[in-house]
Order: sequence, then structure tokens, then C-alpha cells
Amino acid sequence: MRQSRITIDVSLDEKNIPDQILWNATDSTADNAQKARAMMLSFWDGADKSALRMDLWTKDMMVDEMADFYYQTIMTMADSFERATHQPELVEMMKNFAKDFYGRFRDIQLKENKL
Repeated sequence: MRQSRITIDVSLDEKNIPDQILWNATDSTADNAQKARAMMLSFWDGADKSALRMDLWTKDMMVDEMADFYYQTIMTMADSFERATHQPELVEMMKNFAKDFYGRFRDIQLKENKL
């Protein structure tokens, strides 16, 4: 059986806040570890029927980047859900939510920047 390994290294500051996130994978075409400002990792525990999650972001992650990250994550989750369930109506709901979420974020940012 073939195996693949994904490694995530998180450097913390003196207050245990992520300062740097580096990741690499044995199947990646990149020669060196890749930097990331944020990450979301989810596992499904079939025995407990619960999701186990780890969300981390570095202190240099900007608010607008976080909104982009969430928007793109929700959109790709919708795509994955479609491949797994073949439920186009639910997928469309997820994508509409993501678009509405991002639009509202942008509206809030514009209002805050005018103040």
C-alpha cells in the first residue's frame, strides 16, 4: 500500500500565537515547505459522529485575507459536497451563502473605511 505524508510546522511566539505556518506533502511538486498565513484542518470521527477541527492563523493574516480565505473555503467545500453527494440544490445554497457572506463583508469594510 502506498502512503503519503503531509507535515505542518507551526512556529509560536512567546504568547503561543502562531507566527509562521509551513507545510509540505510527499506528493507535492514543491521542493521546499510552503508558507501559509492560515489553515483549517478537519477530520470526521465516524465512531463519535463528530467533526474534529483545527483552525490557525498567523498574526500577520489581514482581515480582508481572512474573508477571502473563508469565501474560497466555503466555495470549495460546496464543490466537494457536490462530488460526494450529487445534491446540486444544496450546493447552490452553499455557494449563494458564500457570495452573500463575501458581499456583506465588503459592504462592512467600505463603511468602516469611510469612518
